[in-house]
Amino acid sequence: MIYLETPKKFRPLVTQANHVAREVFRPISRKYDEAEHEYPKELDLLASLIDGMNEGSGMGAGAAGVSSGEEETSDGNRNGSNLSTVLSIIELCWGDVGLLLSMPGQGLGNSAIASVATGEQLEHYGGKWAAMAITEPEAGSDSASIRTTAELDGDEYVLNGEKIFVTSGDRADLIVVWASLDRSAGRAAIKSFIVERDNPGLKLDRLEHKLGIRASDTANFTLQDCRVPKEALLGSPEVDVKKGFAGVMKTFDNTRPLVAGMALGVTRAALEETKRQLESAGVEIDYDSPAMRQPAAAARYLEMEADYEAALMLTLQAAWMADNRKPNSLEASMAKAKAGRTGVDVTLGCVELCGSIGLGESSLLEKWSRDAKILDIFEGTQQIQLLIIARQLLGKTSAELK
Repeated sequence: MIYLETPKKFRPLVTQANHVAREVFRPISRKYDEAEHEYPKELDLLASLIDGMNEGSGMGAGAAGVSSGEEETSDGNRNGSNLSTVLSIIELCWGDVGLLLSMPGQGLGNSAIASVATGEQLEHYGGKWAAMAITEPEAGSDSASIRTTAELDGDEYVLNGEKIFVTSGDRADLIVVWASLDRSAGRAAIKSFIVERDNPGLKLDRLEHKLGIRASDTANFTLQDCRVPKEALLGSPEVDVKKGFAGVMKTFDNTRPLVAGMALGVTRAALEETKRQLESAGVEIDYDSPAMRQPAAAARYLEMEADYEAALMLTLQAAWMADNRKPNSLEASMAKAKAGRTGVDVTLGCVELCGSIGLGESSLLEKWSRDAKILDIFEGTQQIQLLIIARQLLGKTSAELK
């Protein structure tokens, strides 16, 4: 069974992540929100320190450590790298989610590699920063309709297509590209390929200007006769129509709880600041008294805090299930859907409660409300998560329930 308190072995990691968020991220948060596309050089030393921590502990402080290799404990409960990563991400995004996404070596592409790569691939690509390229102009929420193709030519695959909204795409060392081996075969032919950022066939089109997470770069690419070795394909090269693209989609079962953790970090930051502002204005929040007997602002705050706690429980459950080798696709989508929506609703609610303070630059509340929006969109939008949940609960296929 899952225990709700932070496991003792992860407490030092959580404390370290909180220290990084407080001492490194928060002081430069506004600076890189305003200086969009400027690389946060302060993160280079921090990345080196985290690499050292990873070598000593086997755990990451960012979005990379999602493979589950820990041995089961005597009571059948494994607290592994999925849970530790989610816990540390919550702390780091309490500091700044855009800066977390800018951390060298902590890209969502690393999650894909950790989830399905062979030992040889892990050894070859280990230590490199990997971004994830899925979305296309004609394929957003429906990942199965991507048009980028991969054709085998001797010992190489040739990739052609266009990818947009690639988080950390310009700064990363590697891009994990989703492409189809045979578009006529549908979902089953979709595979992921590791492309070196300096590959001449991978051309940067532009960097996006964004509402939030402005410290992180978001790139658009064209793949034009982009050649990669056969060994760059993640997973099996076989097109299995019966299996579909479950192997590729397995990545999301690990990464969606991570994005939920990002939303939780931003949400908690907004709640804590709002509570401080309310108390300074003389509004007392009484946890021993019914909400209806408290000021309207306090009642609204308690409602938002309850939403945060519900999202937190769902996220911890999804990560714990991954560590314990339990199918968690339903729970991962539930966590992502709840945390993403909660992040948007709560941060905007906090801005509303704090009035002019919430909209000014003396506080980070308005920034957090901007940052939260993307966390309800990428790695599968709110609407897509609800559709996935409905299919699984009703036992429907994607063809039966669209």
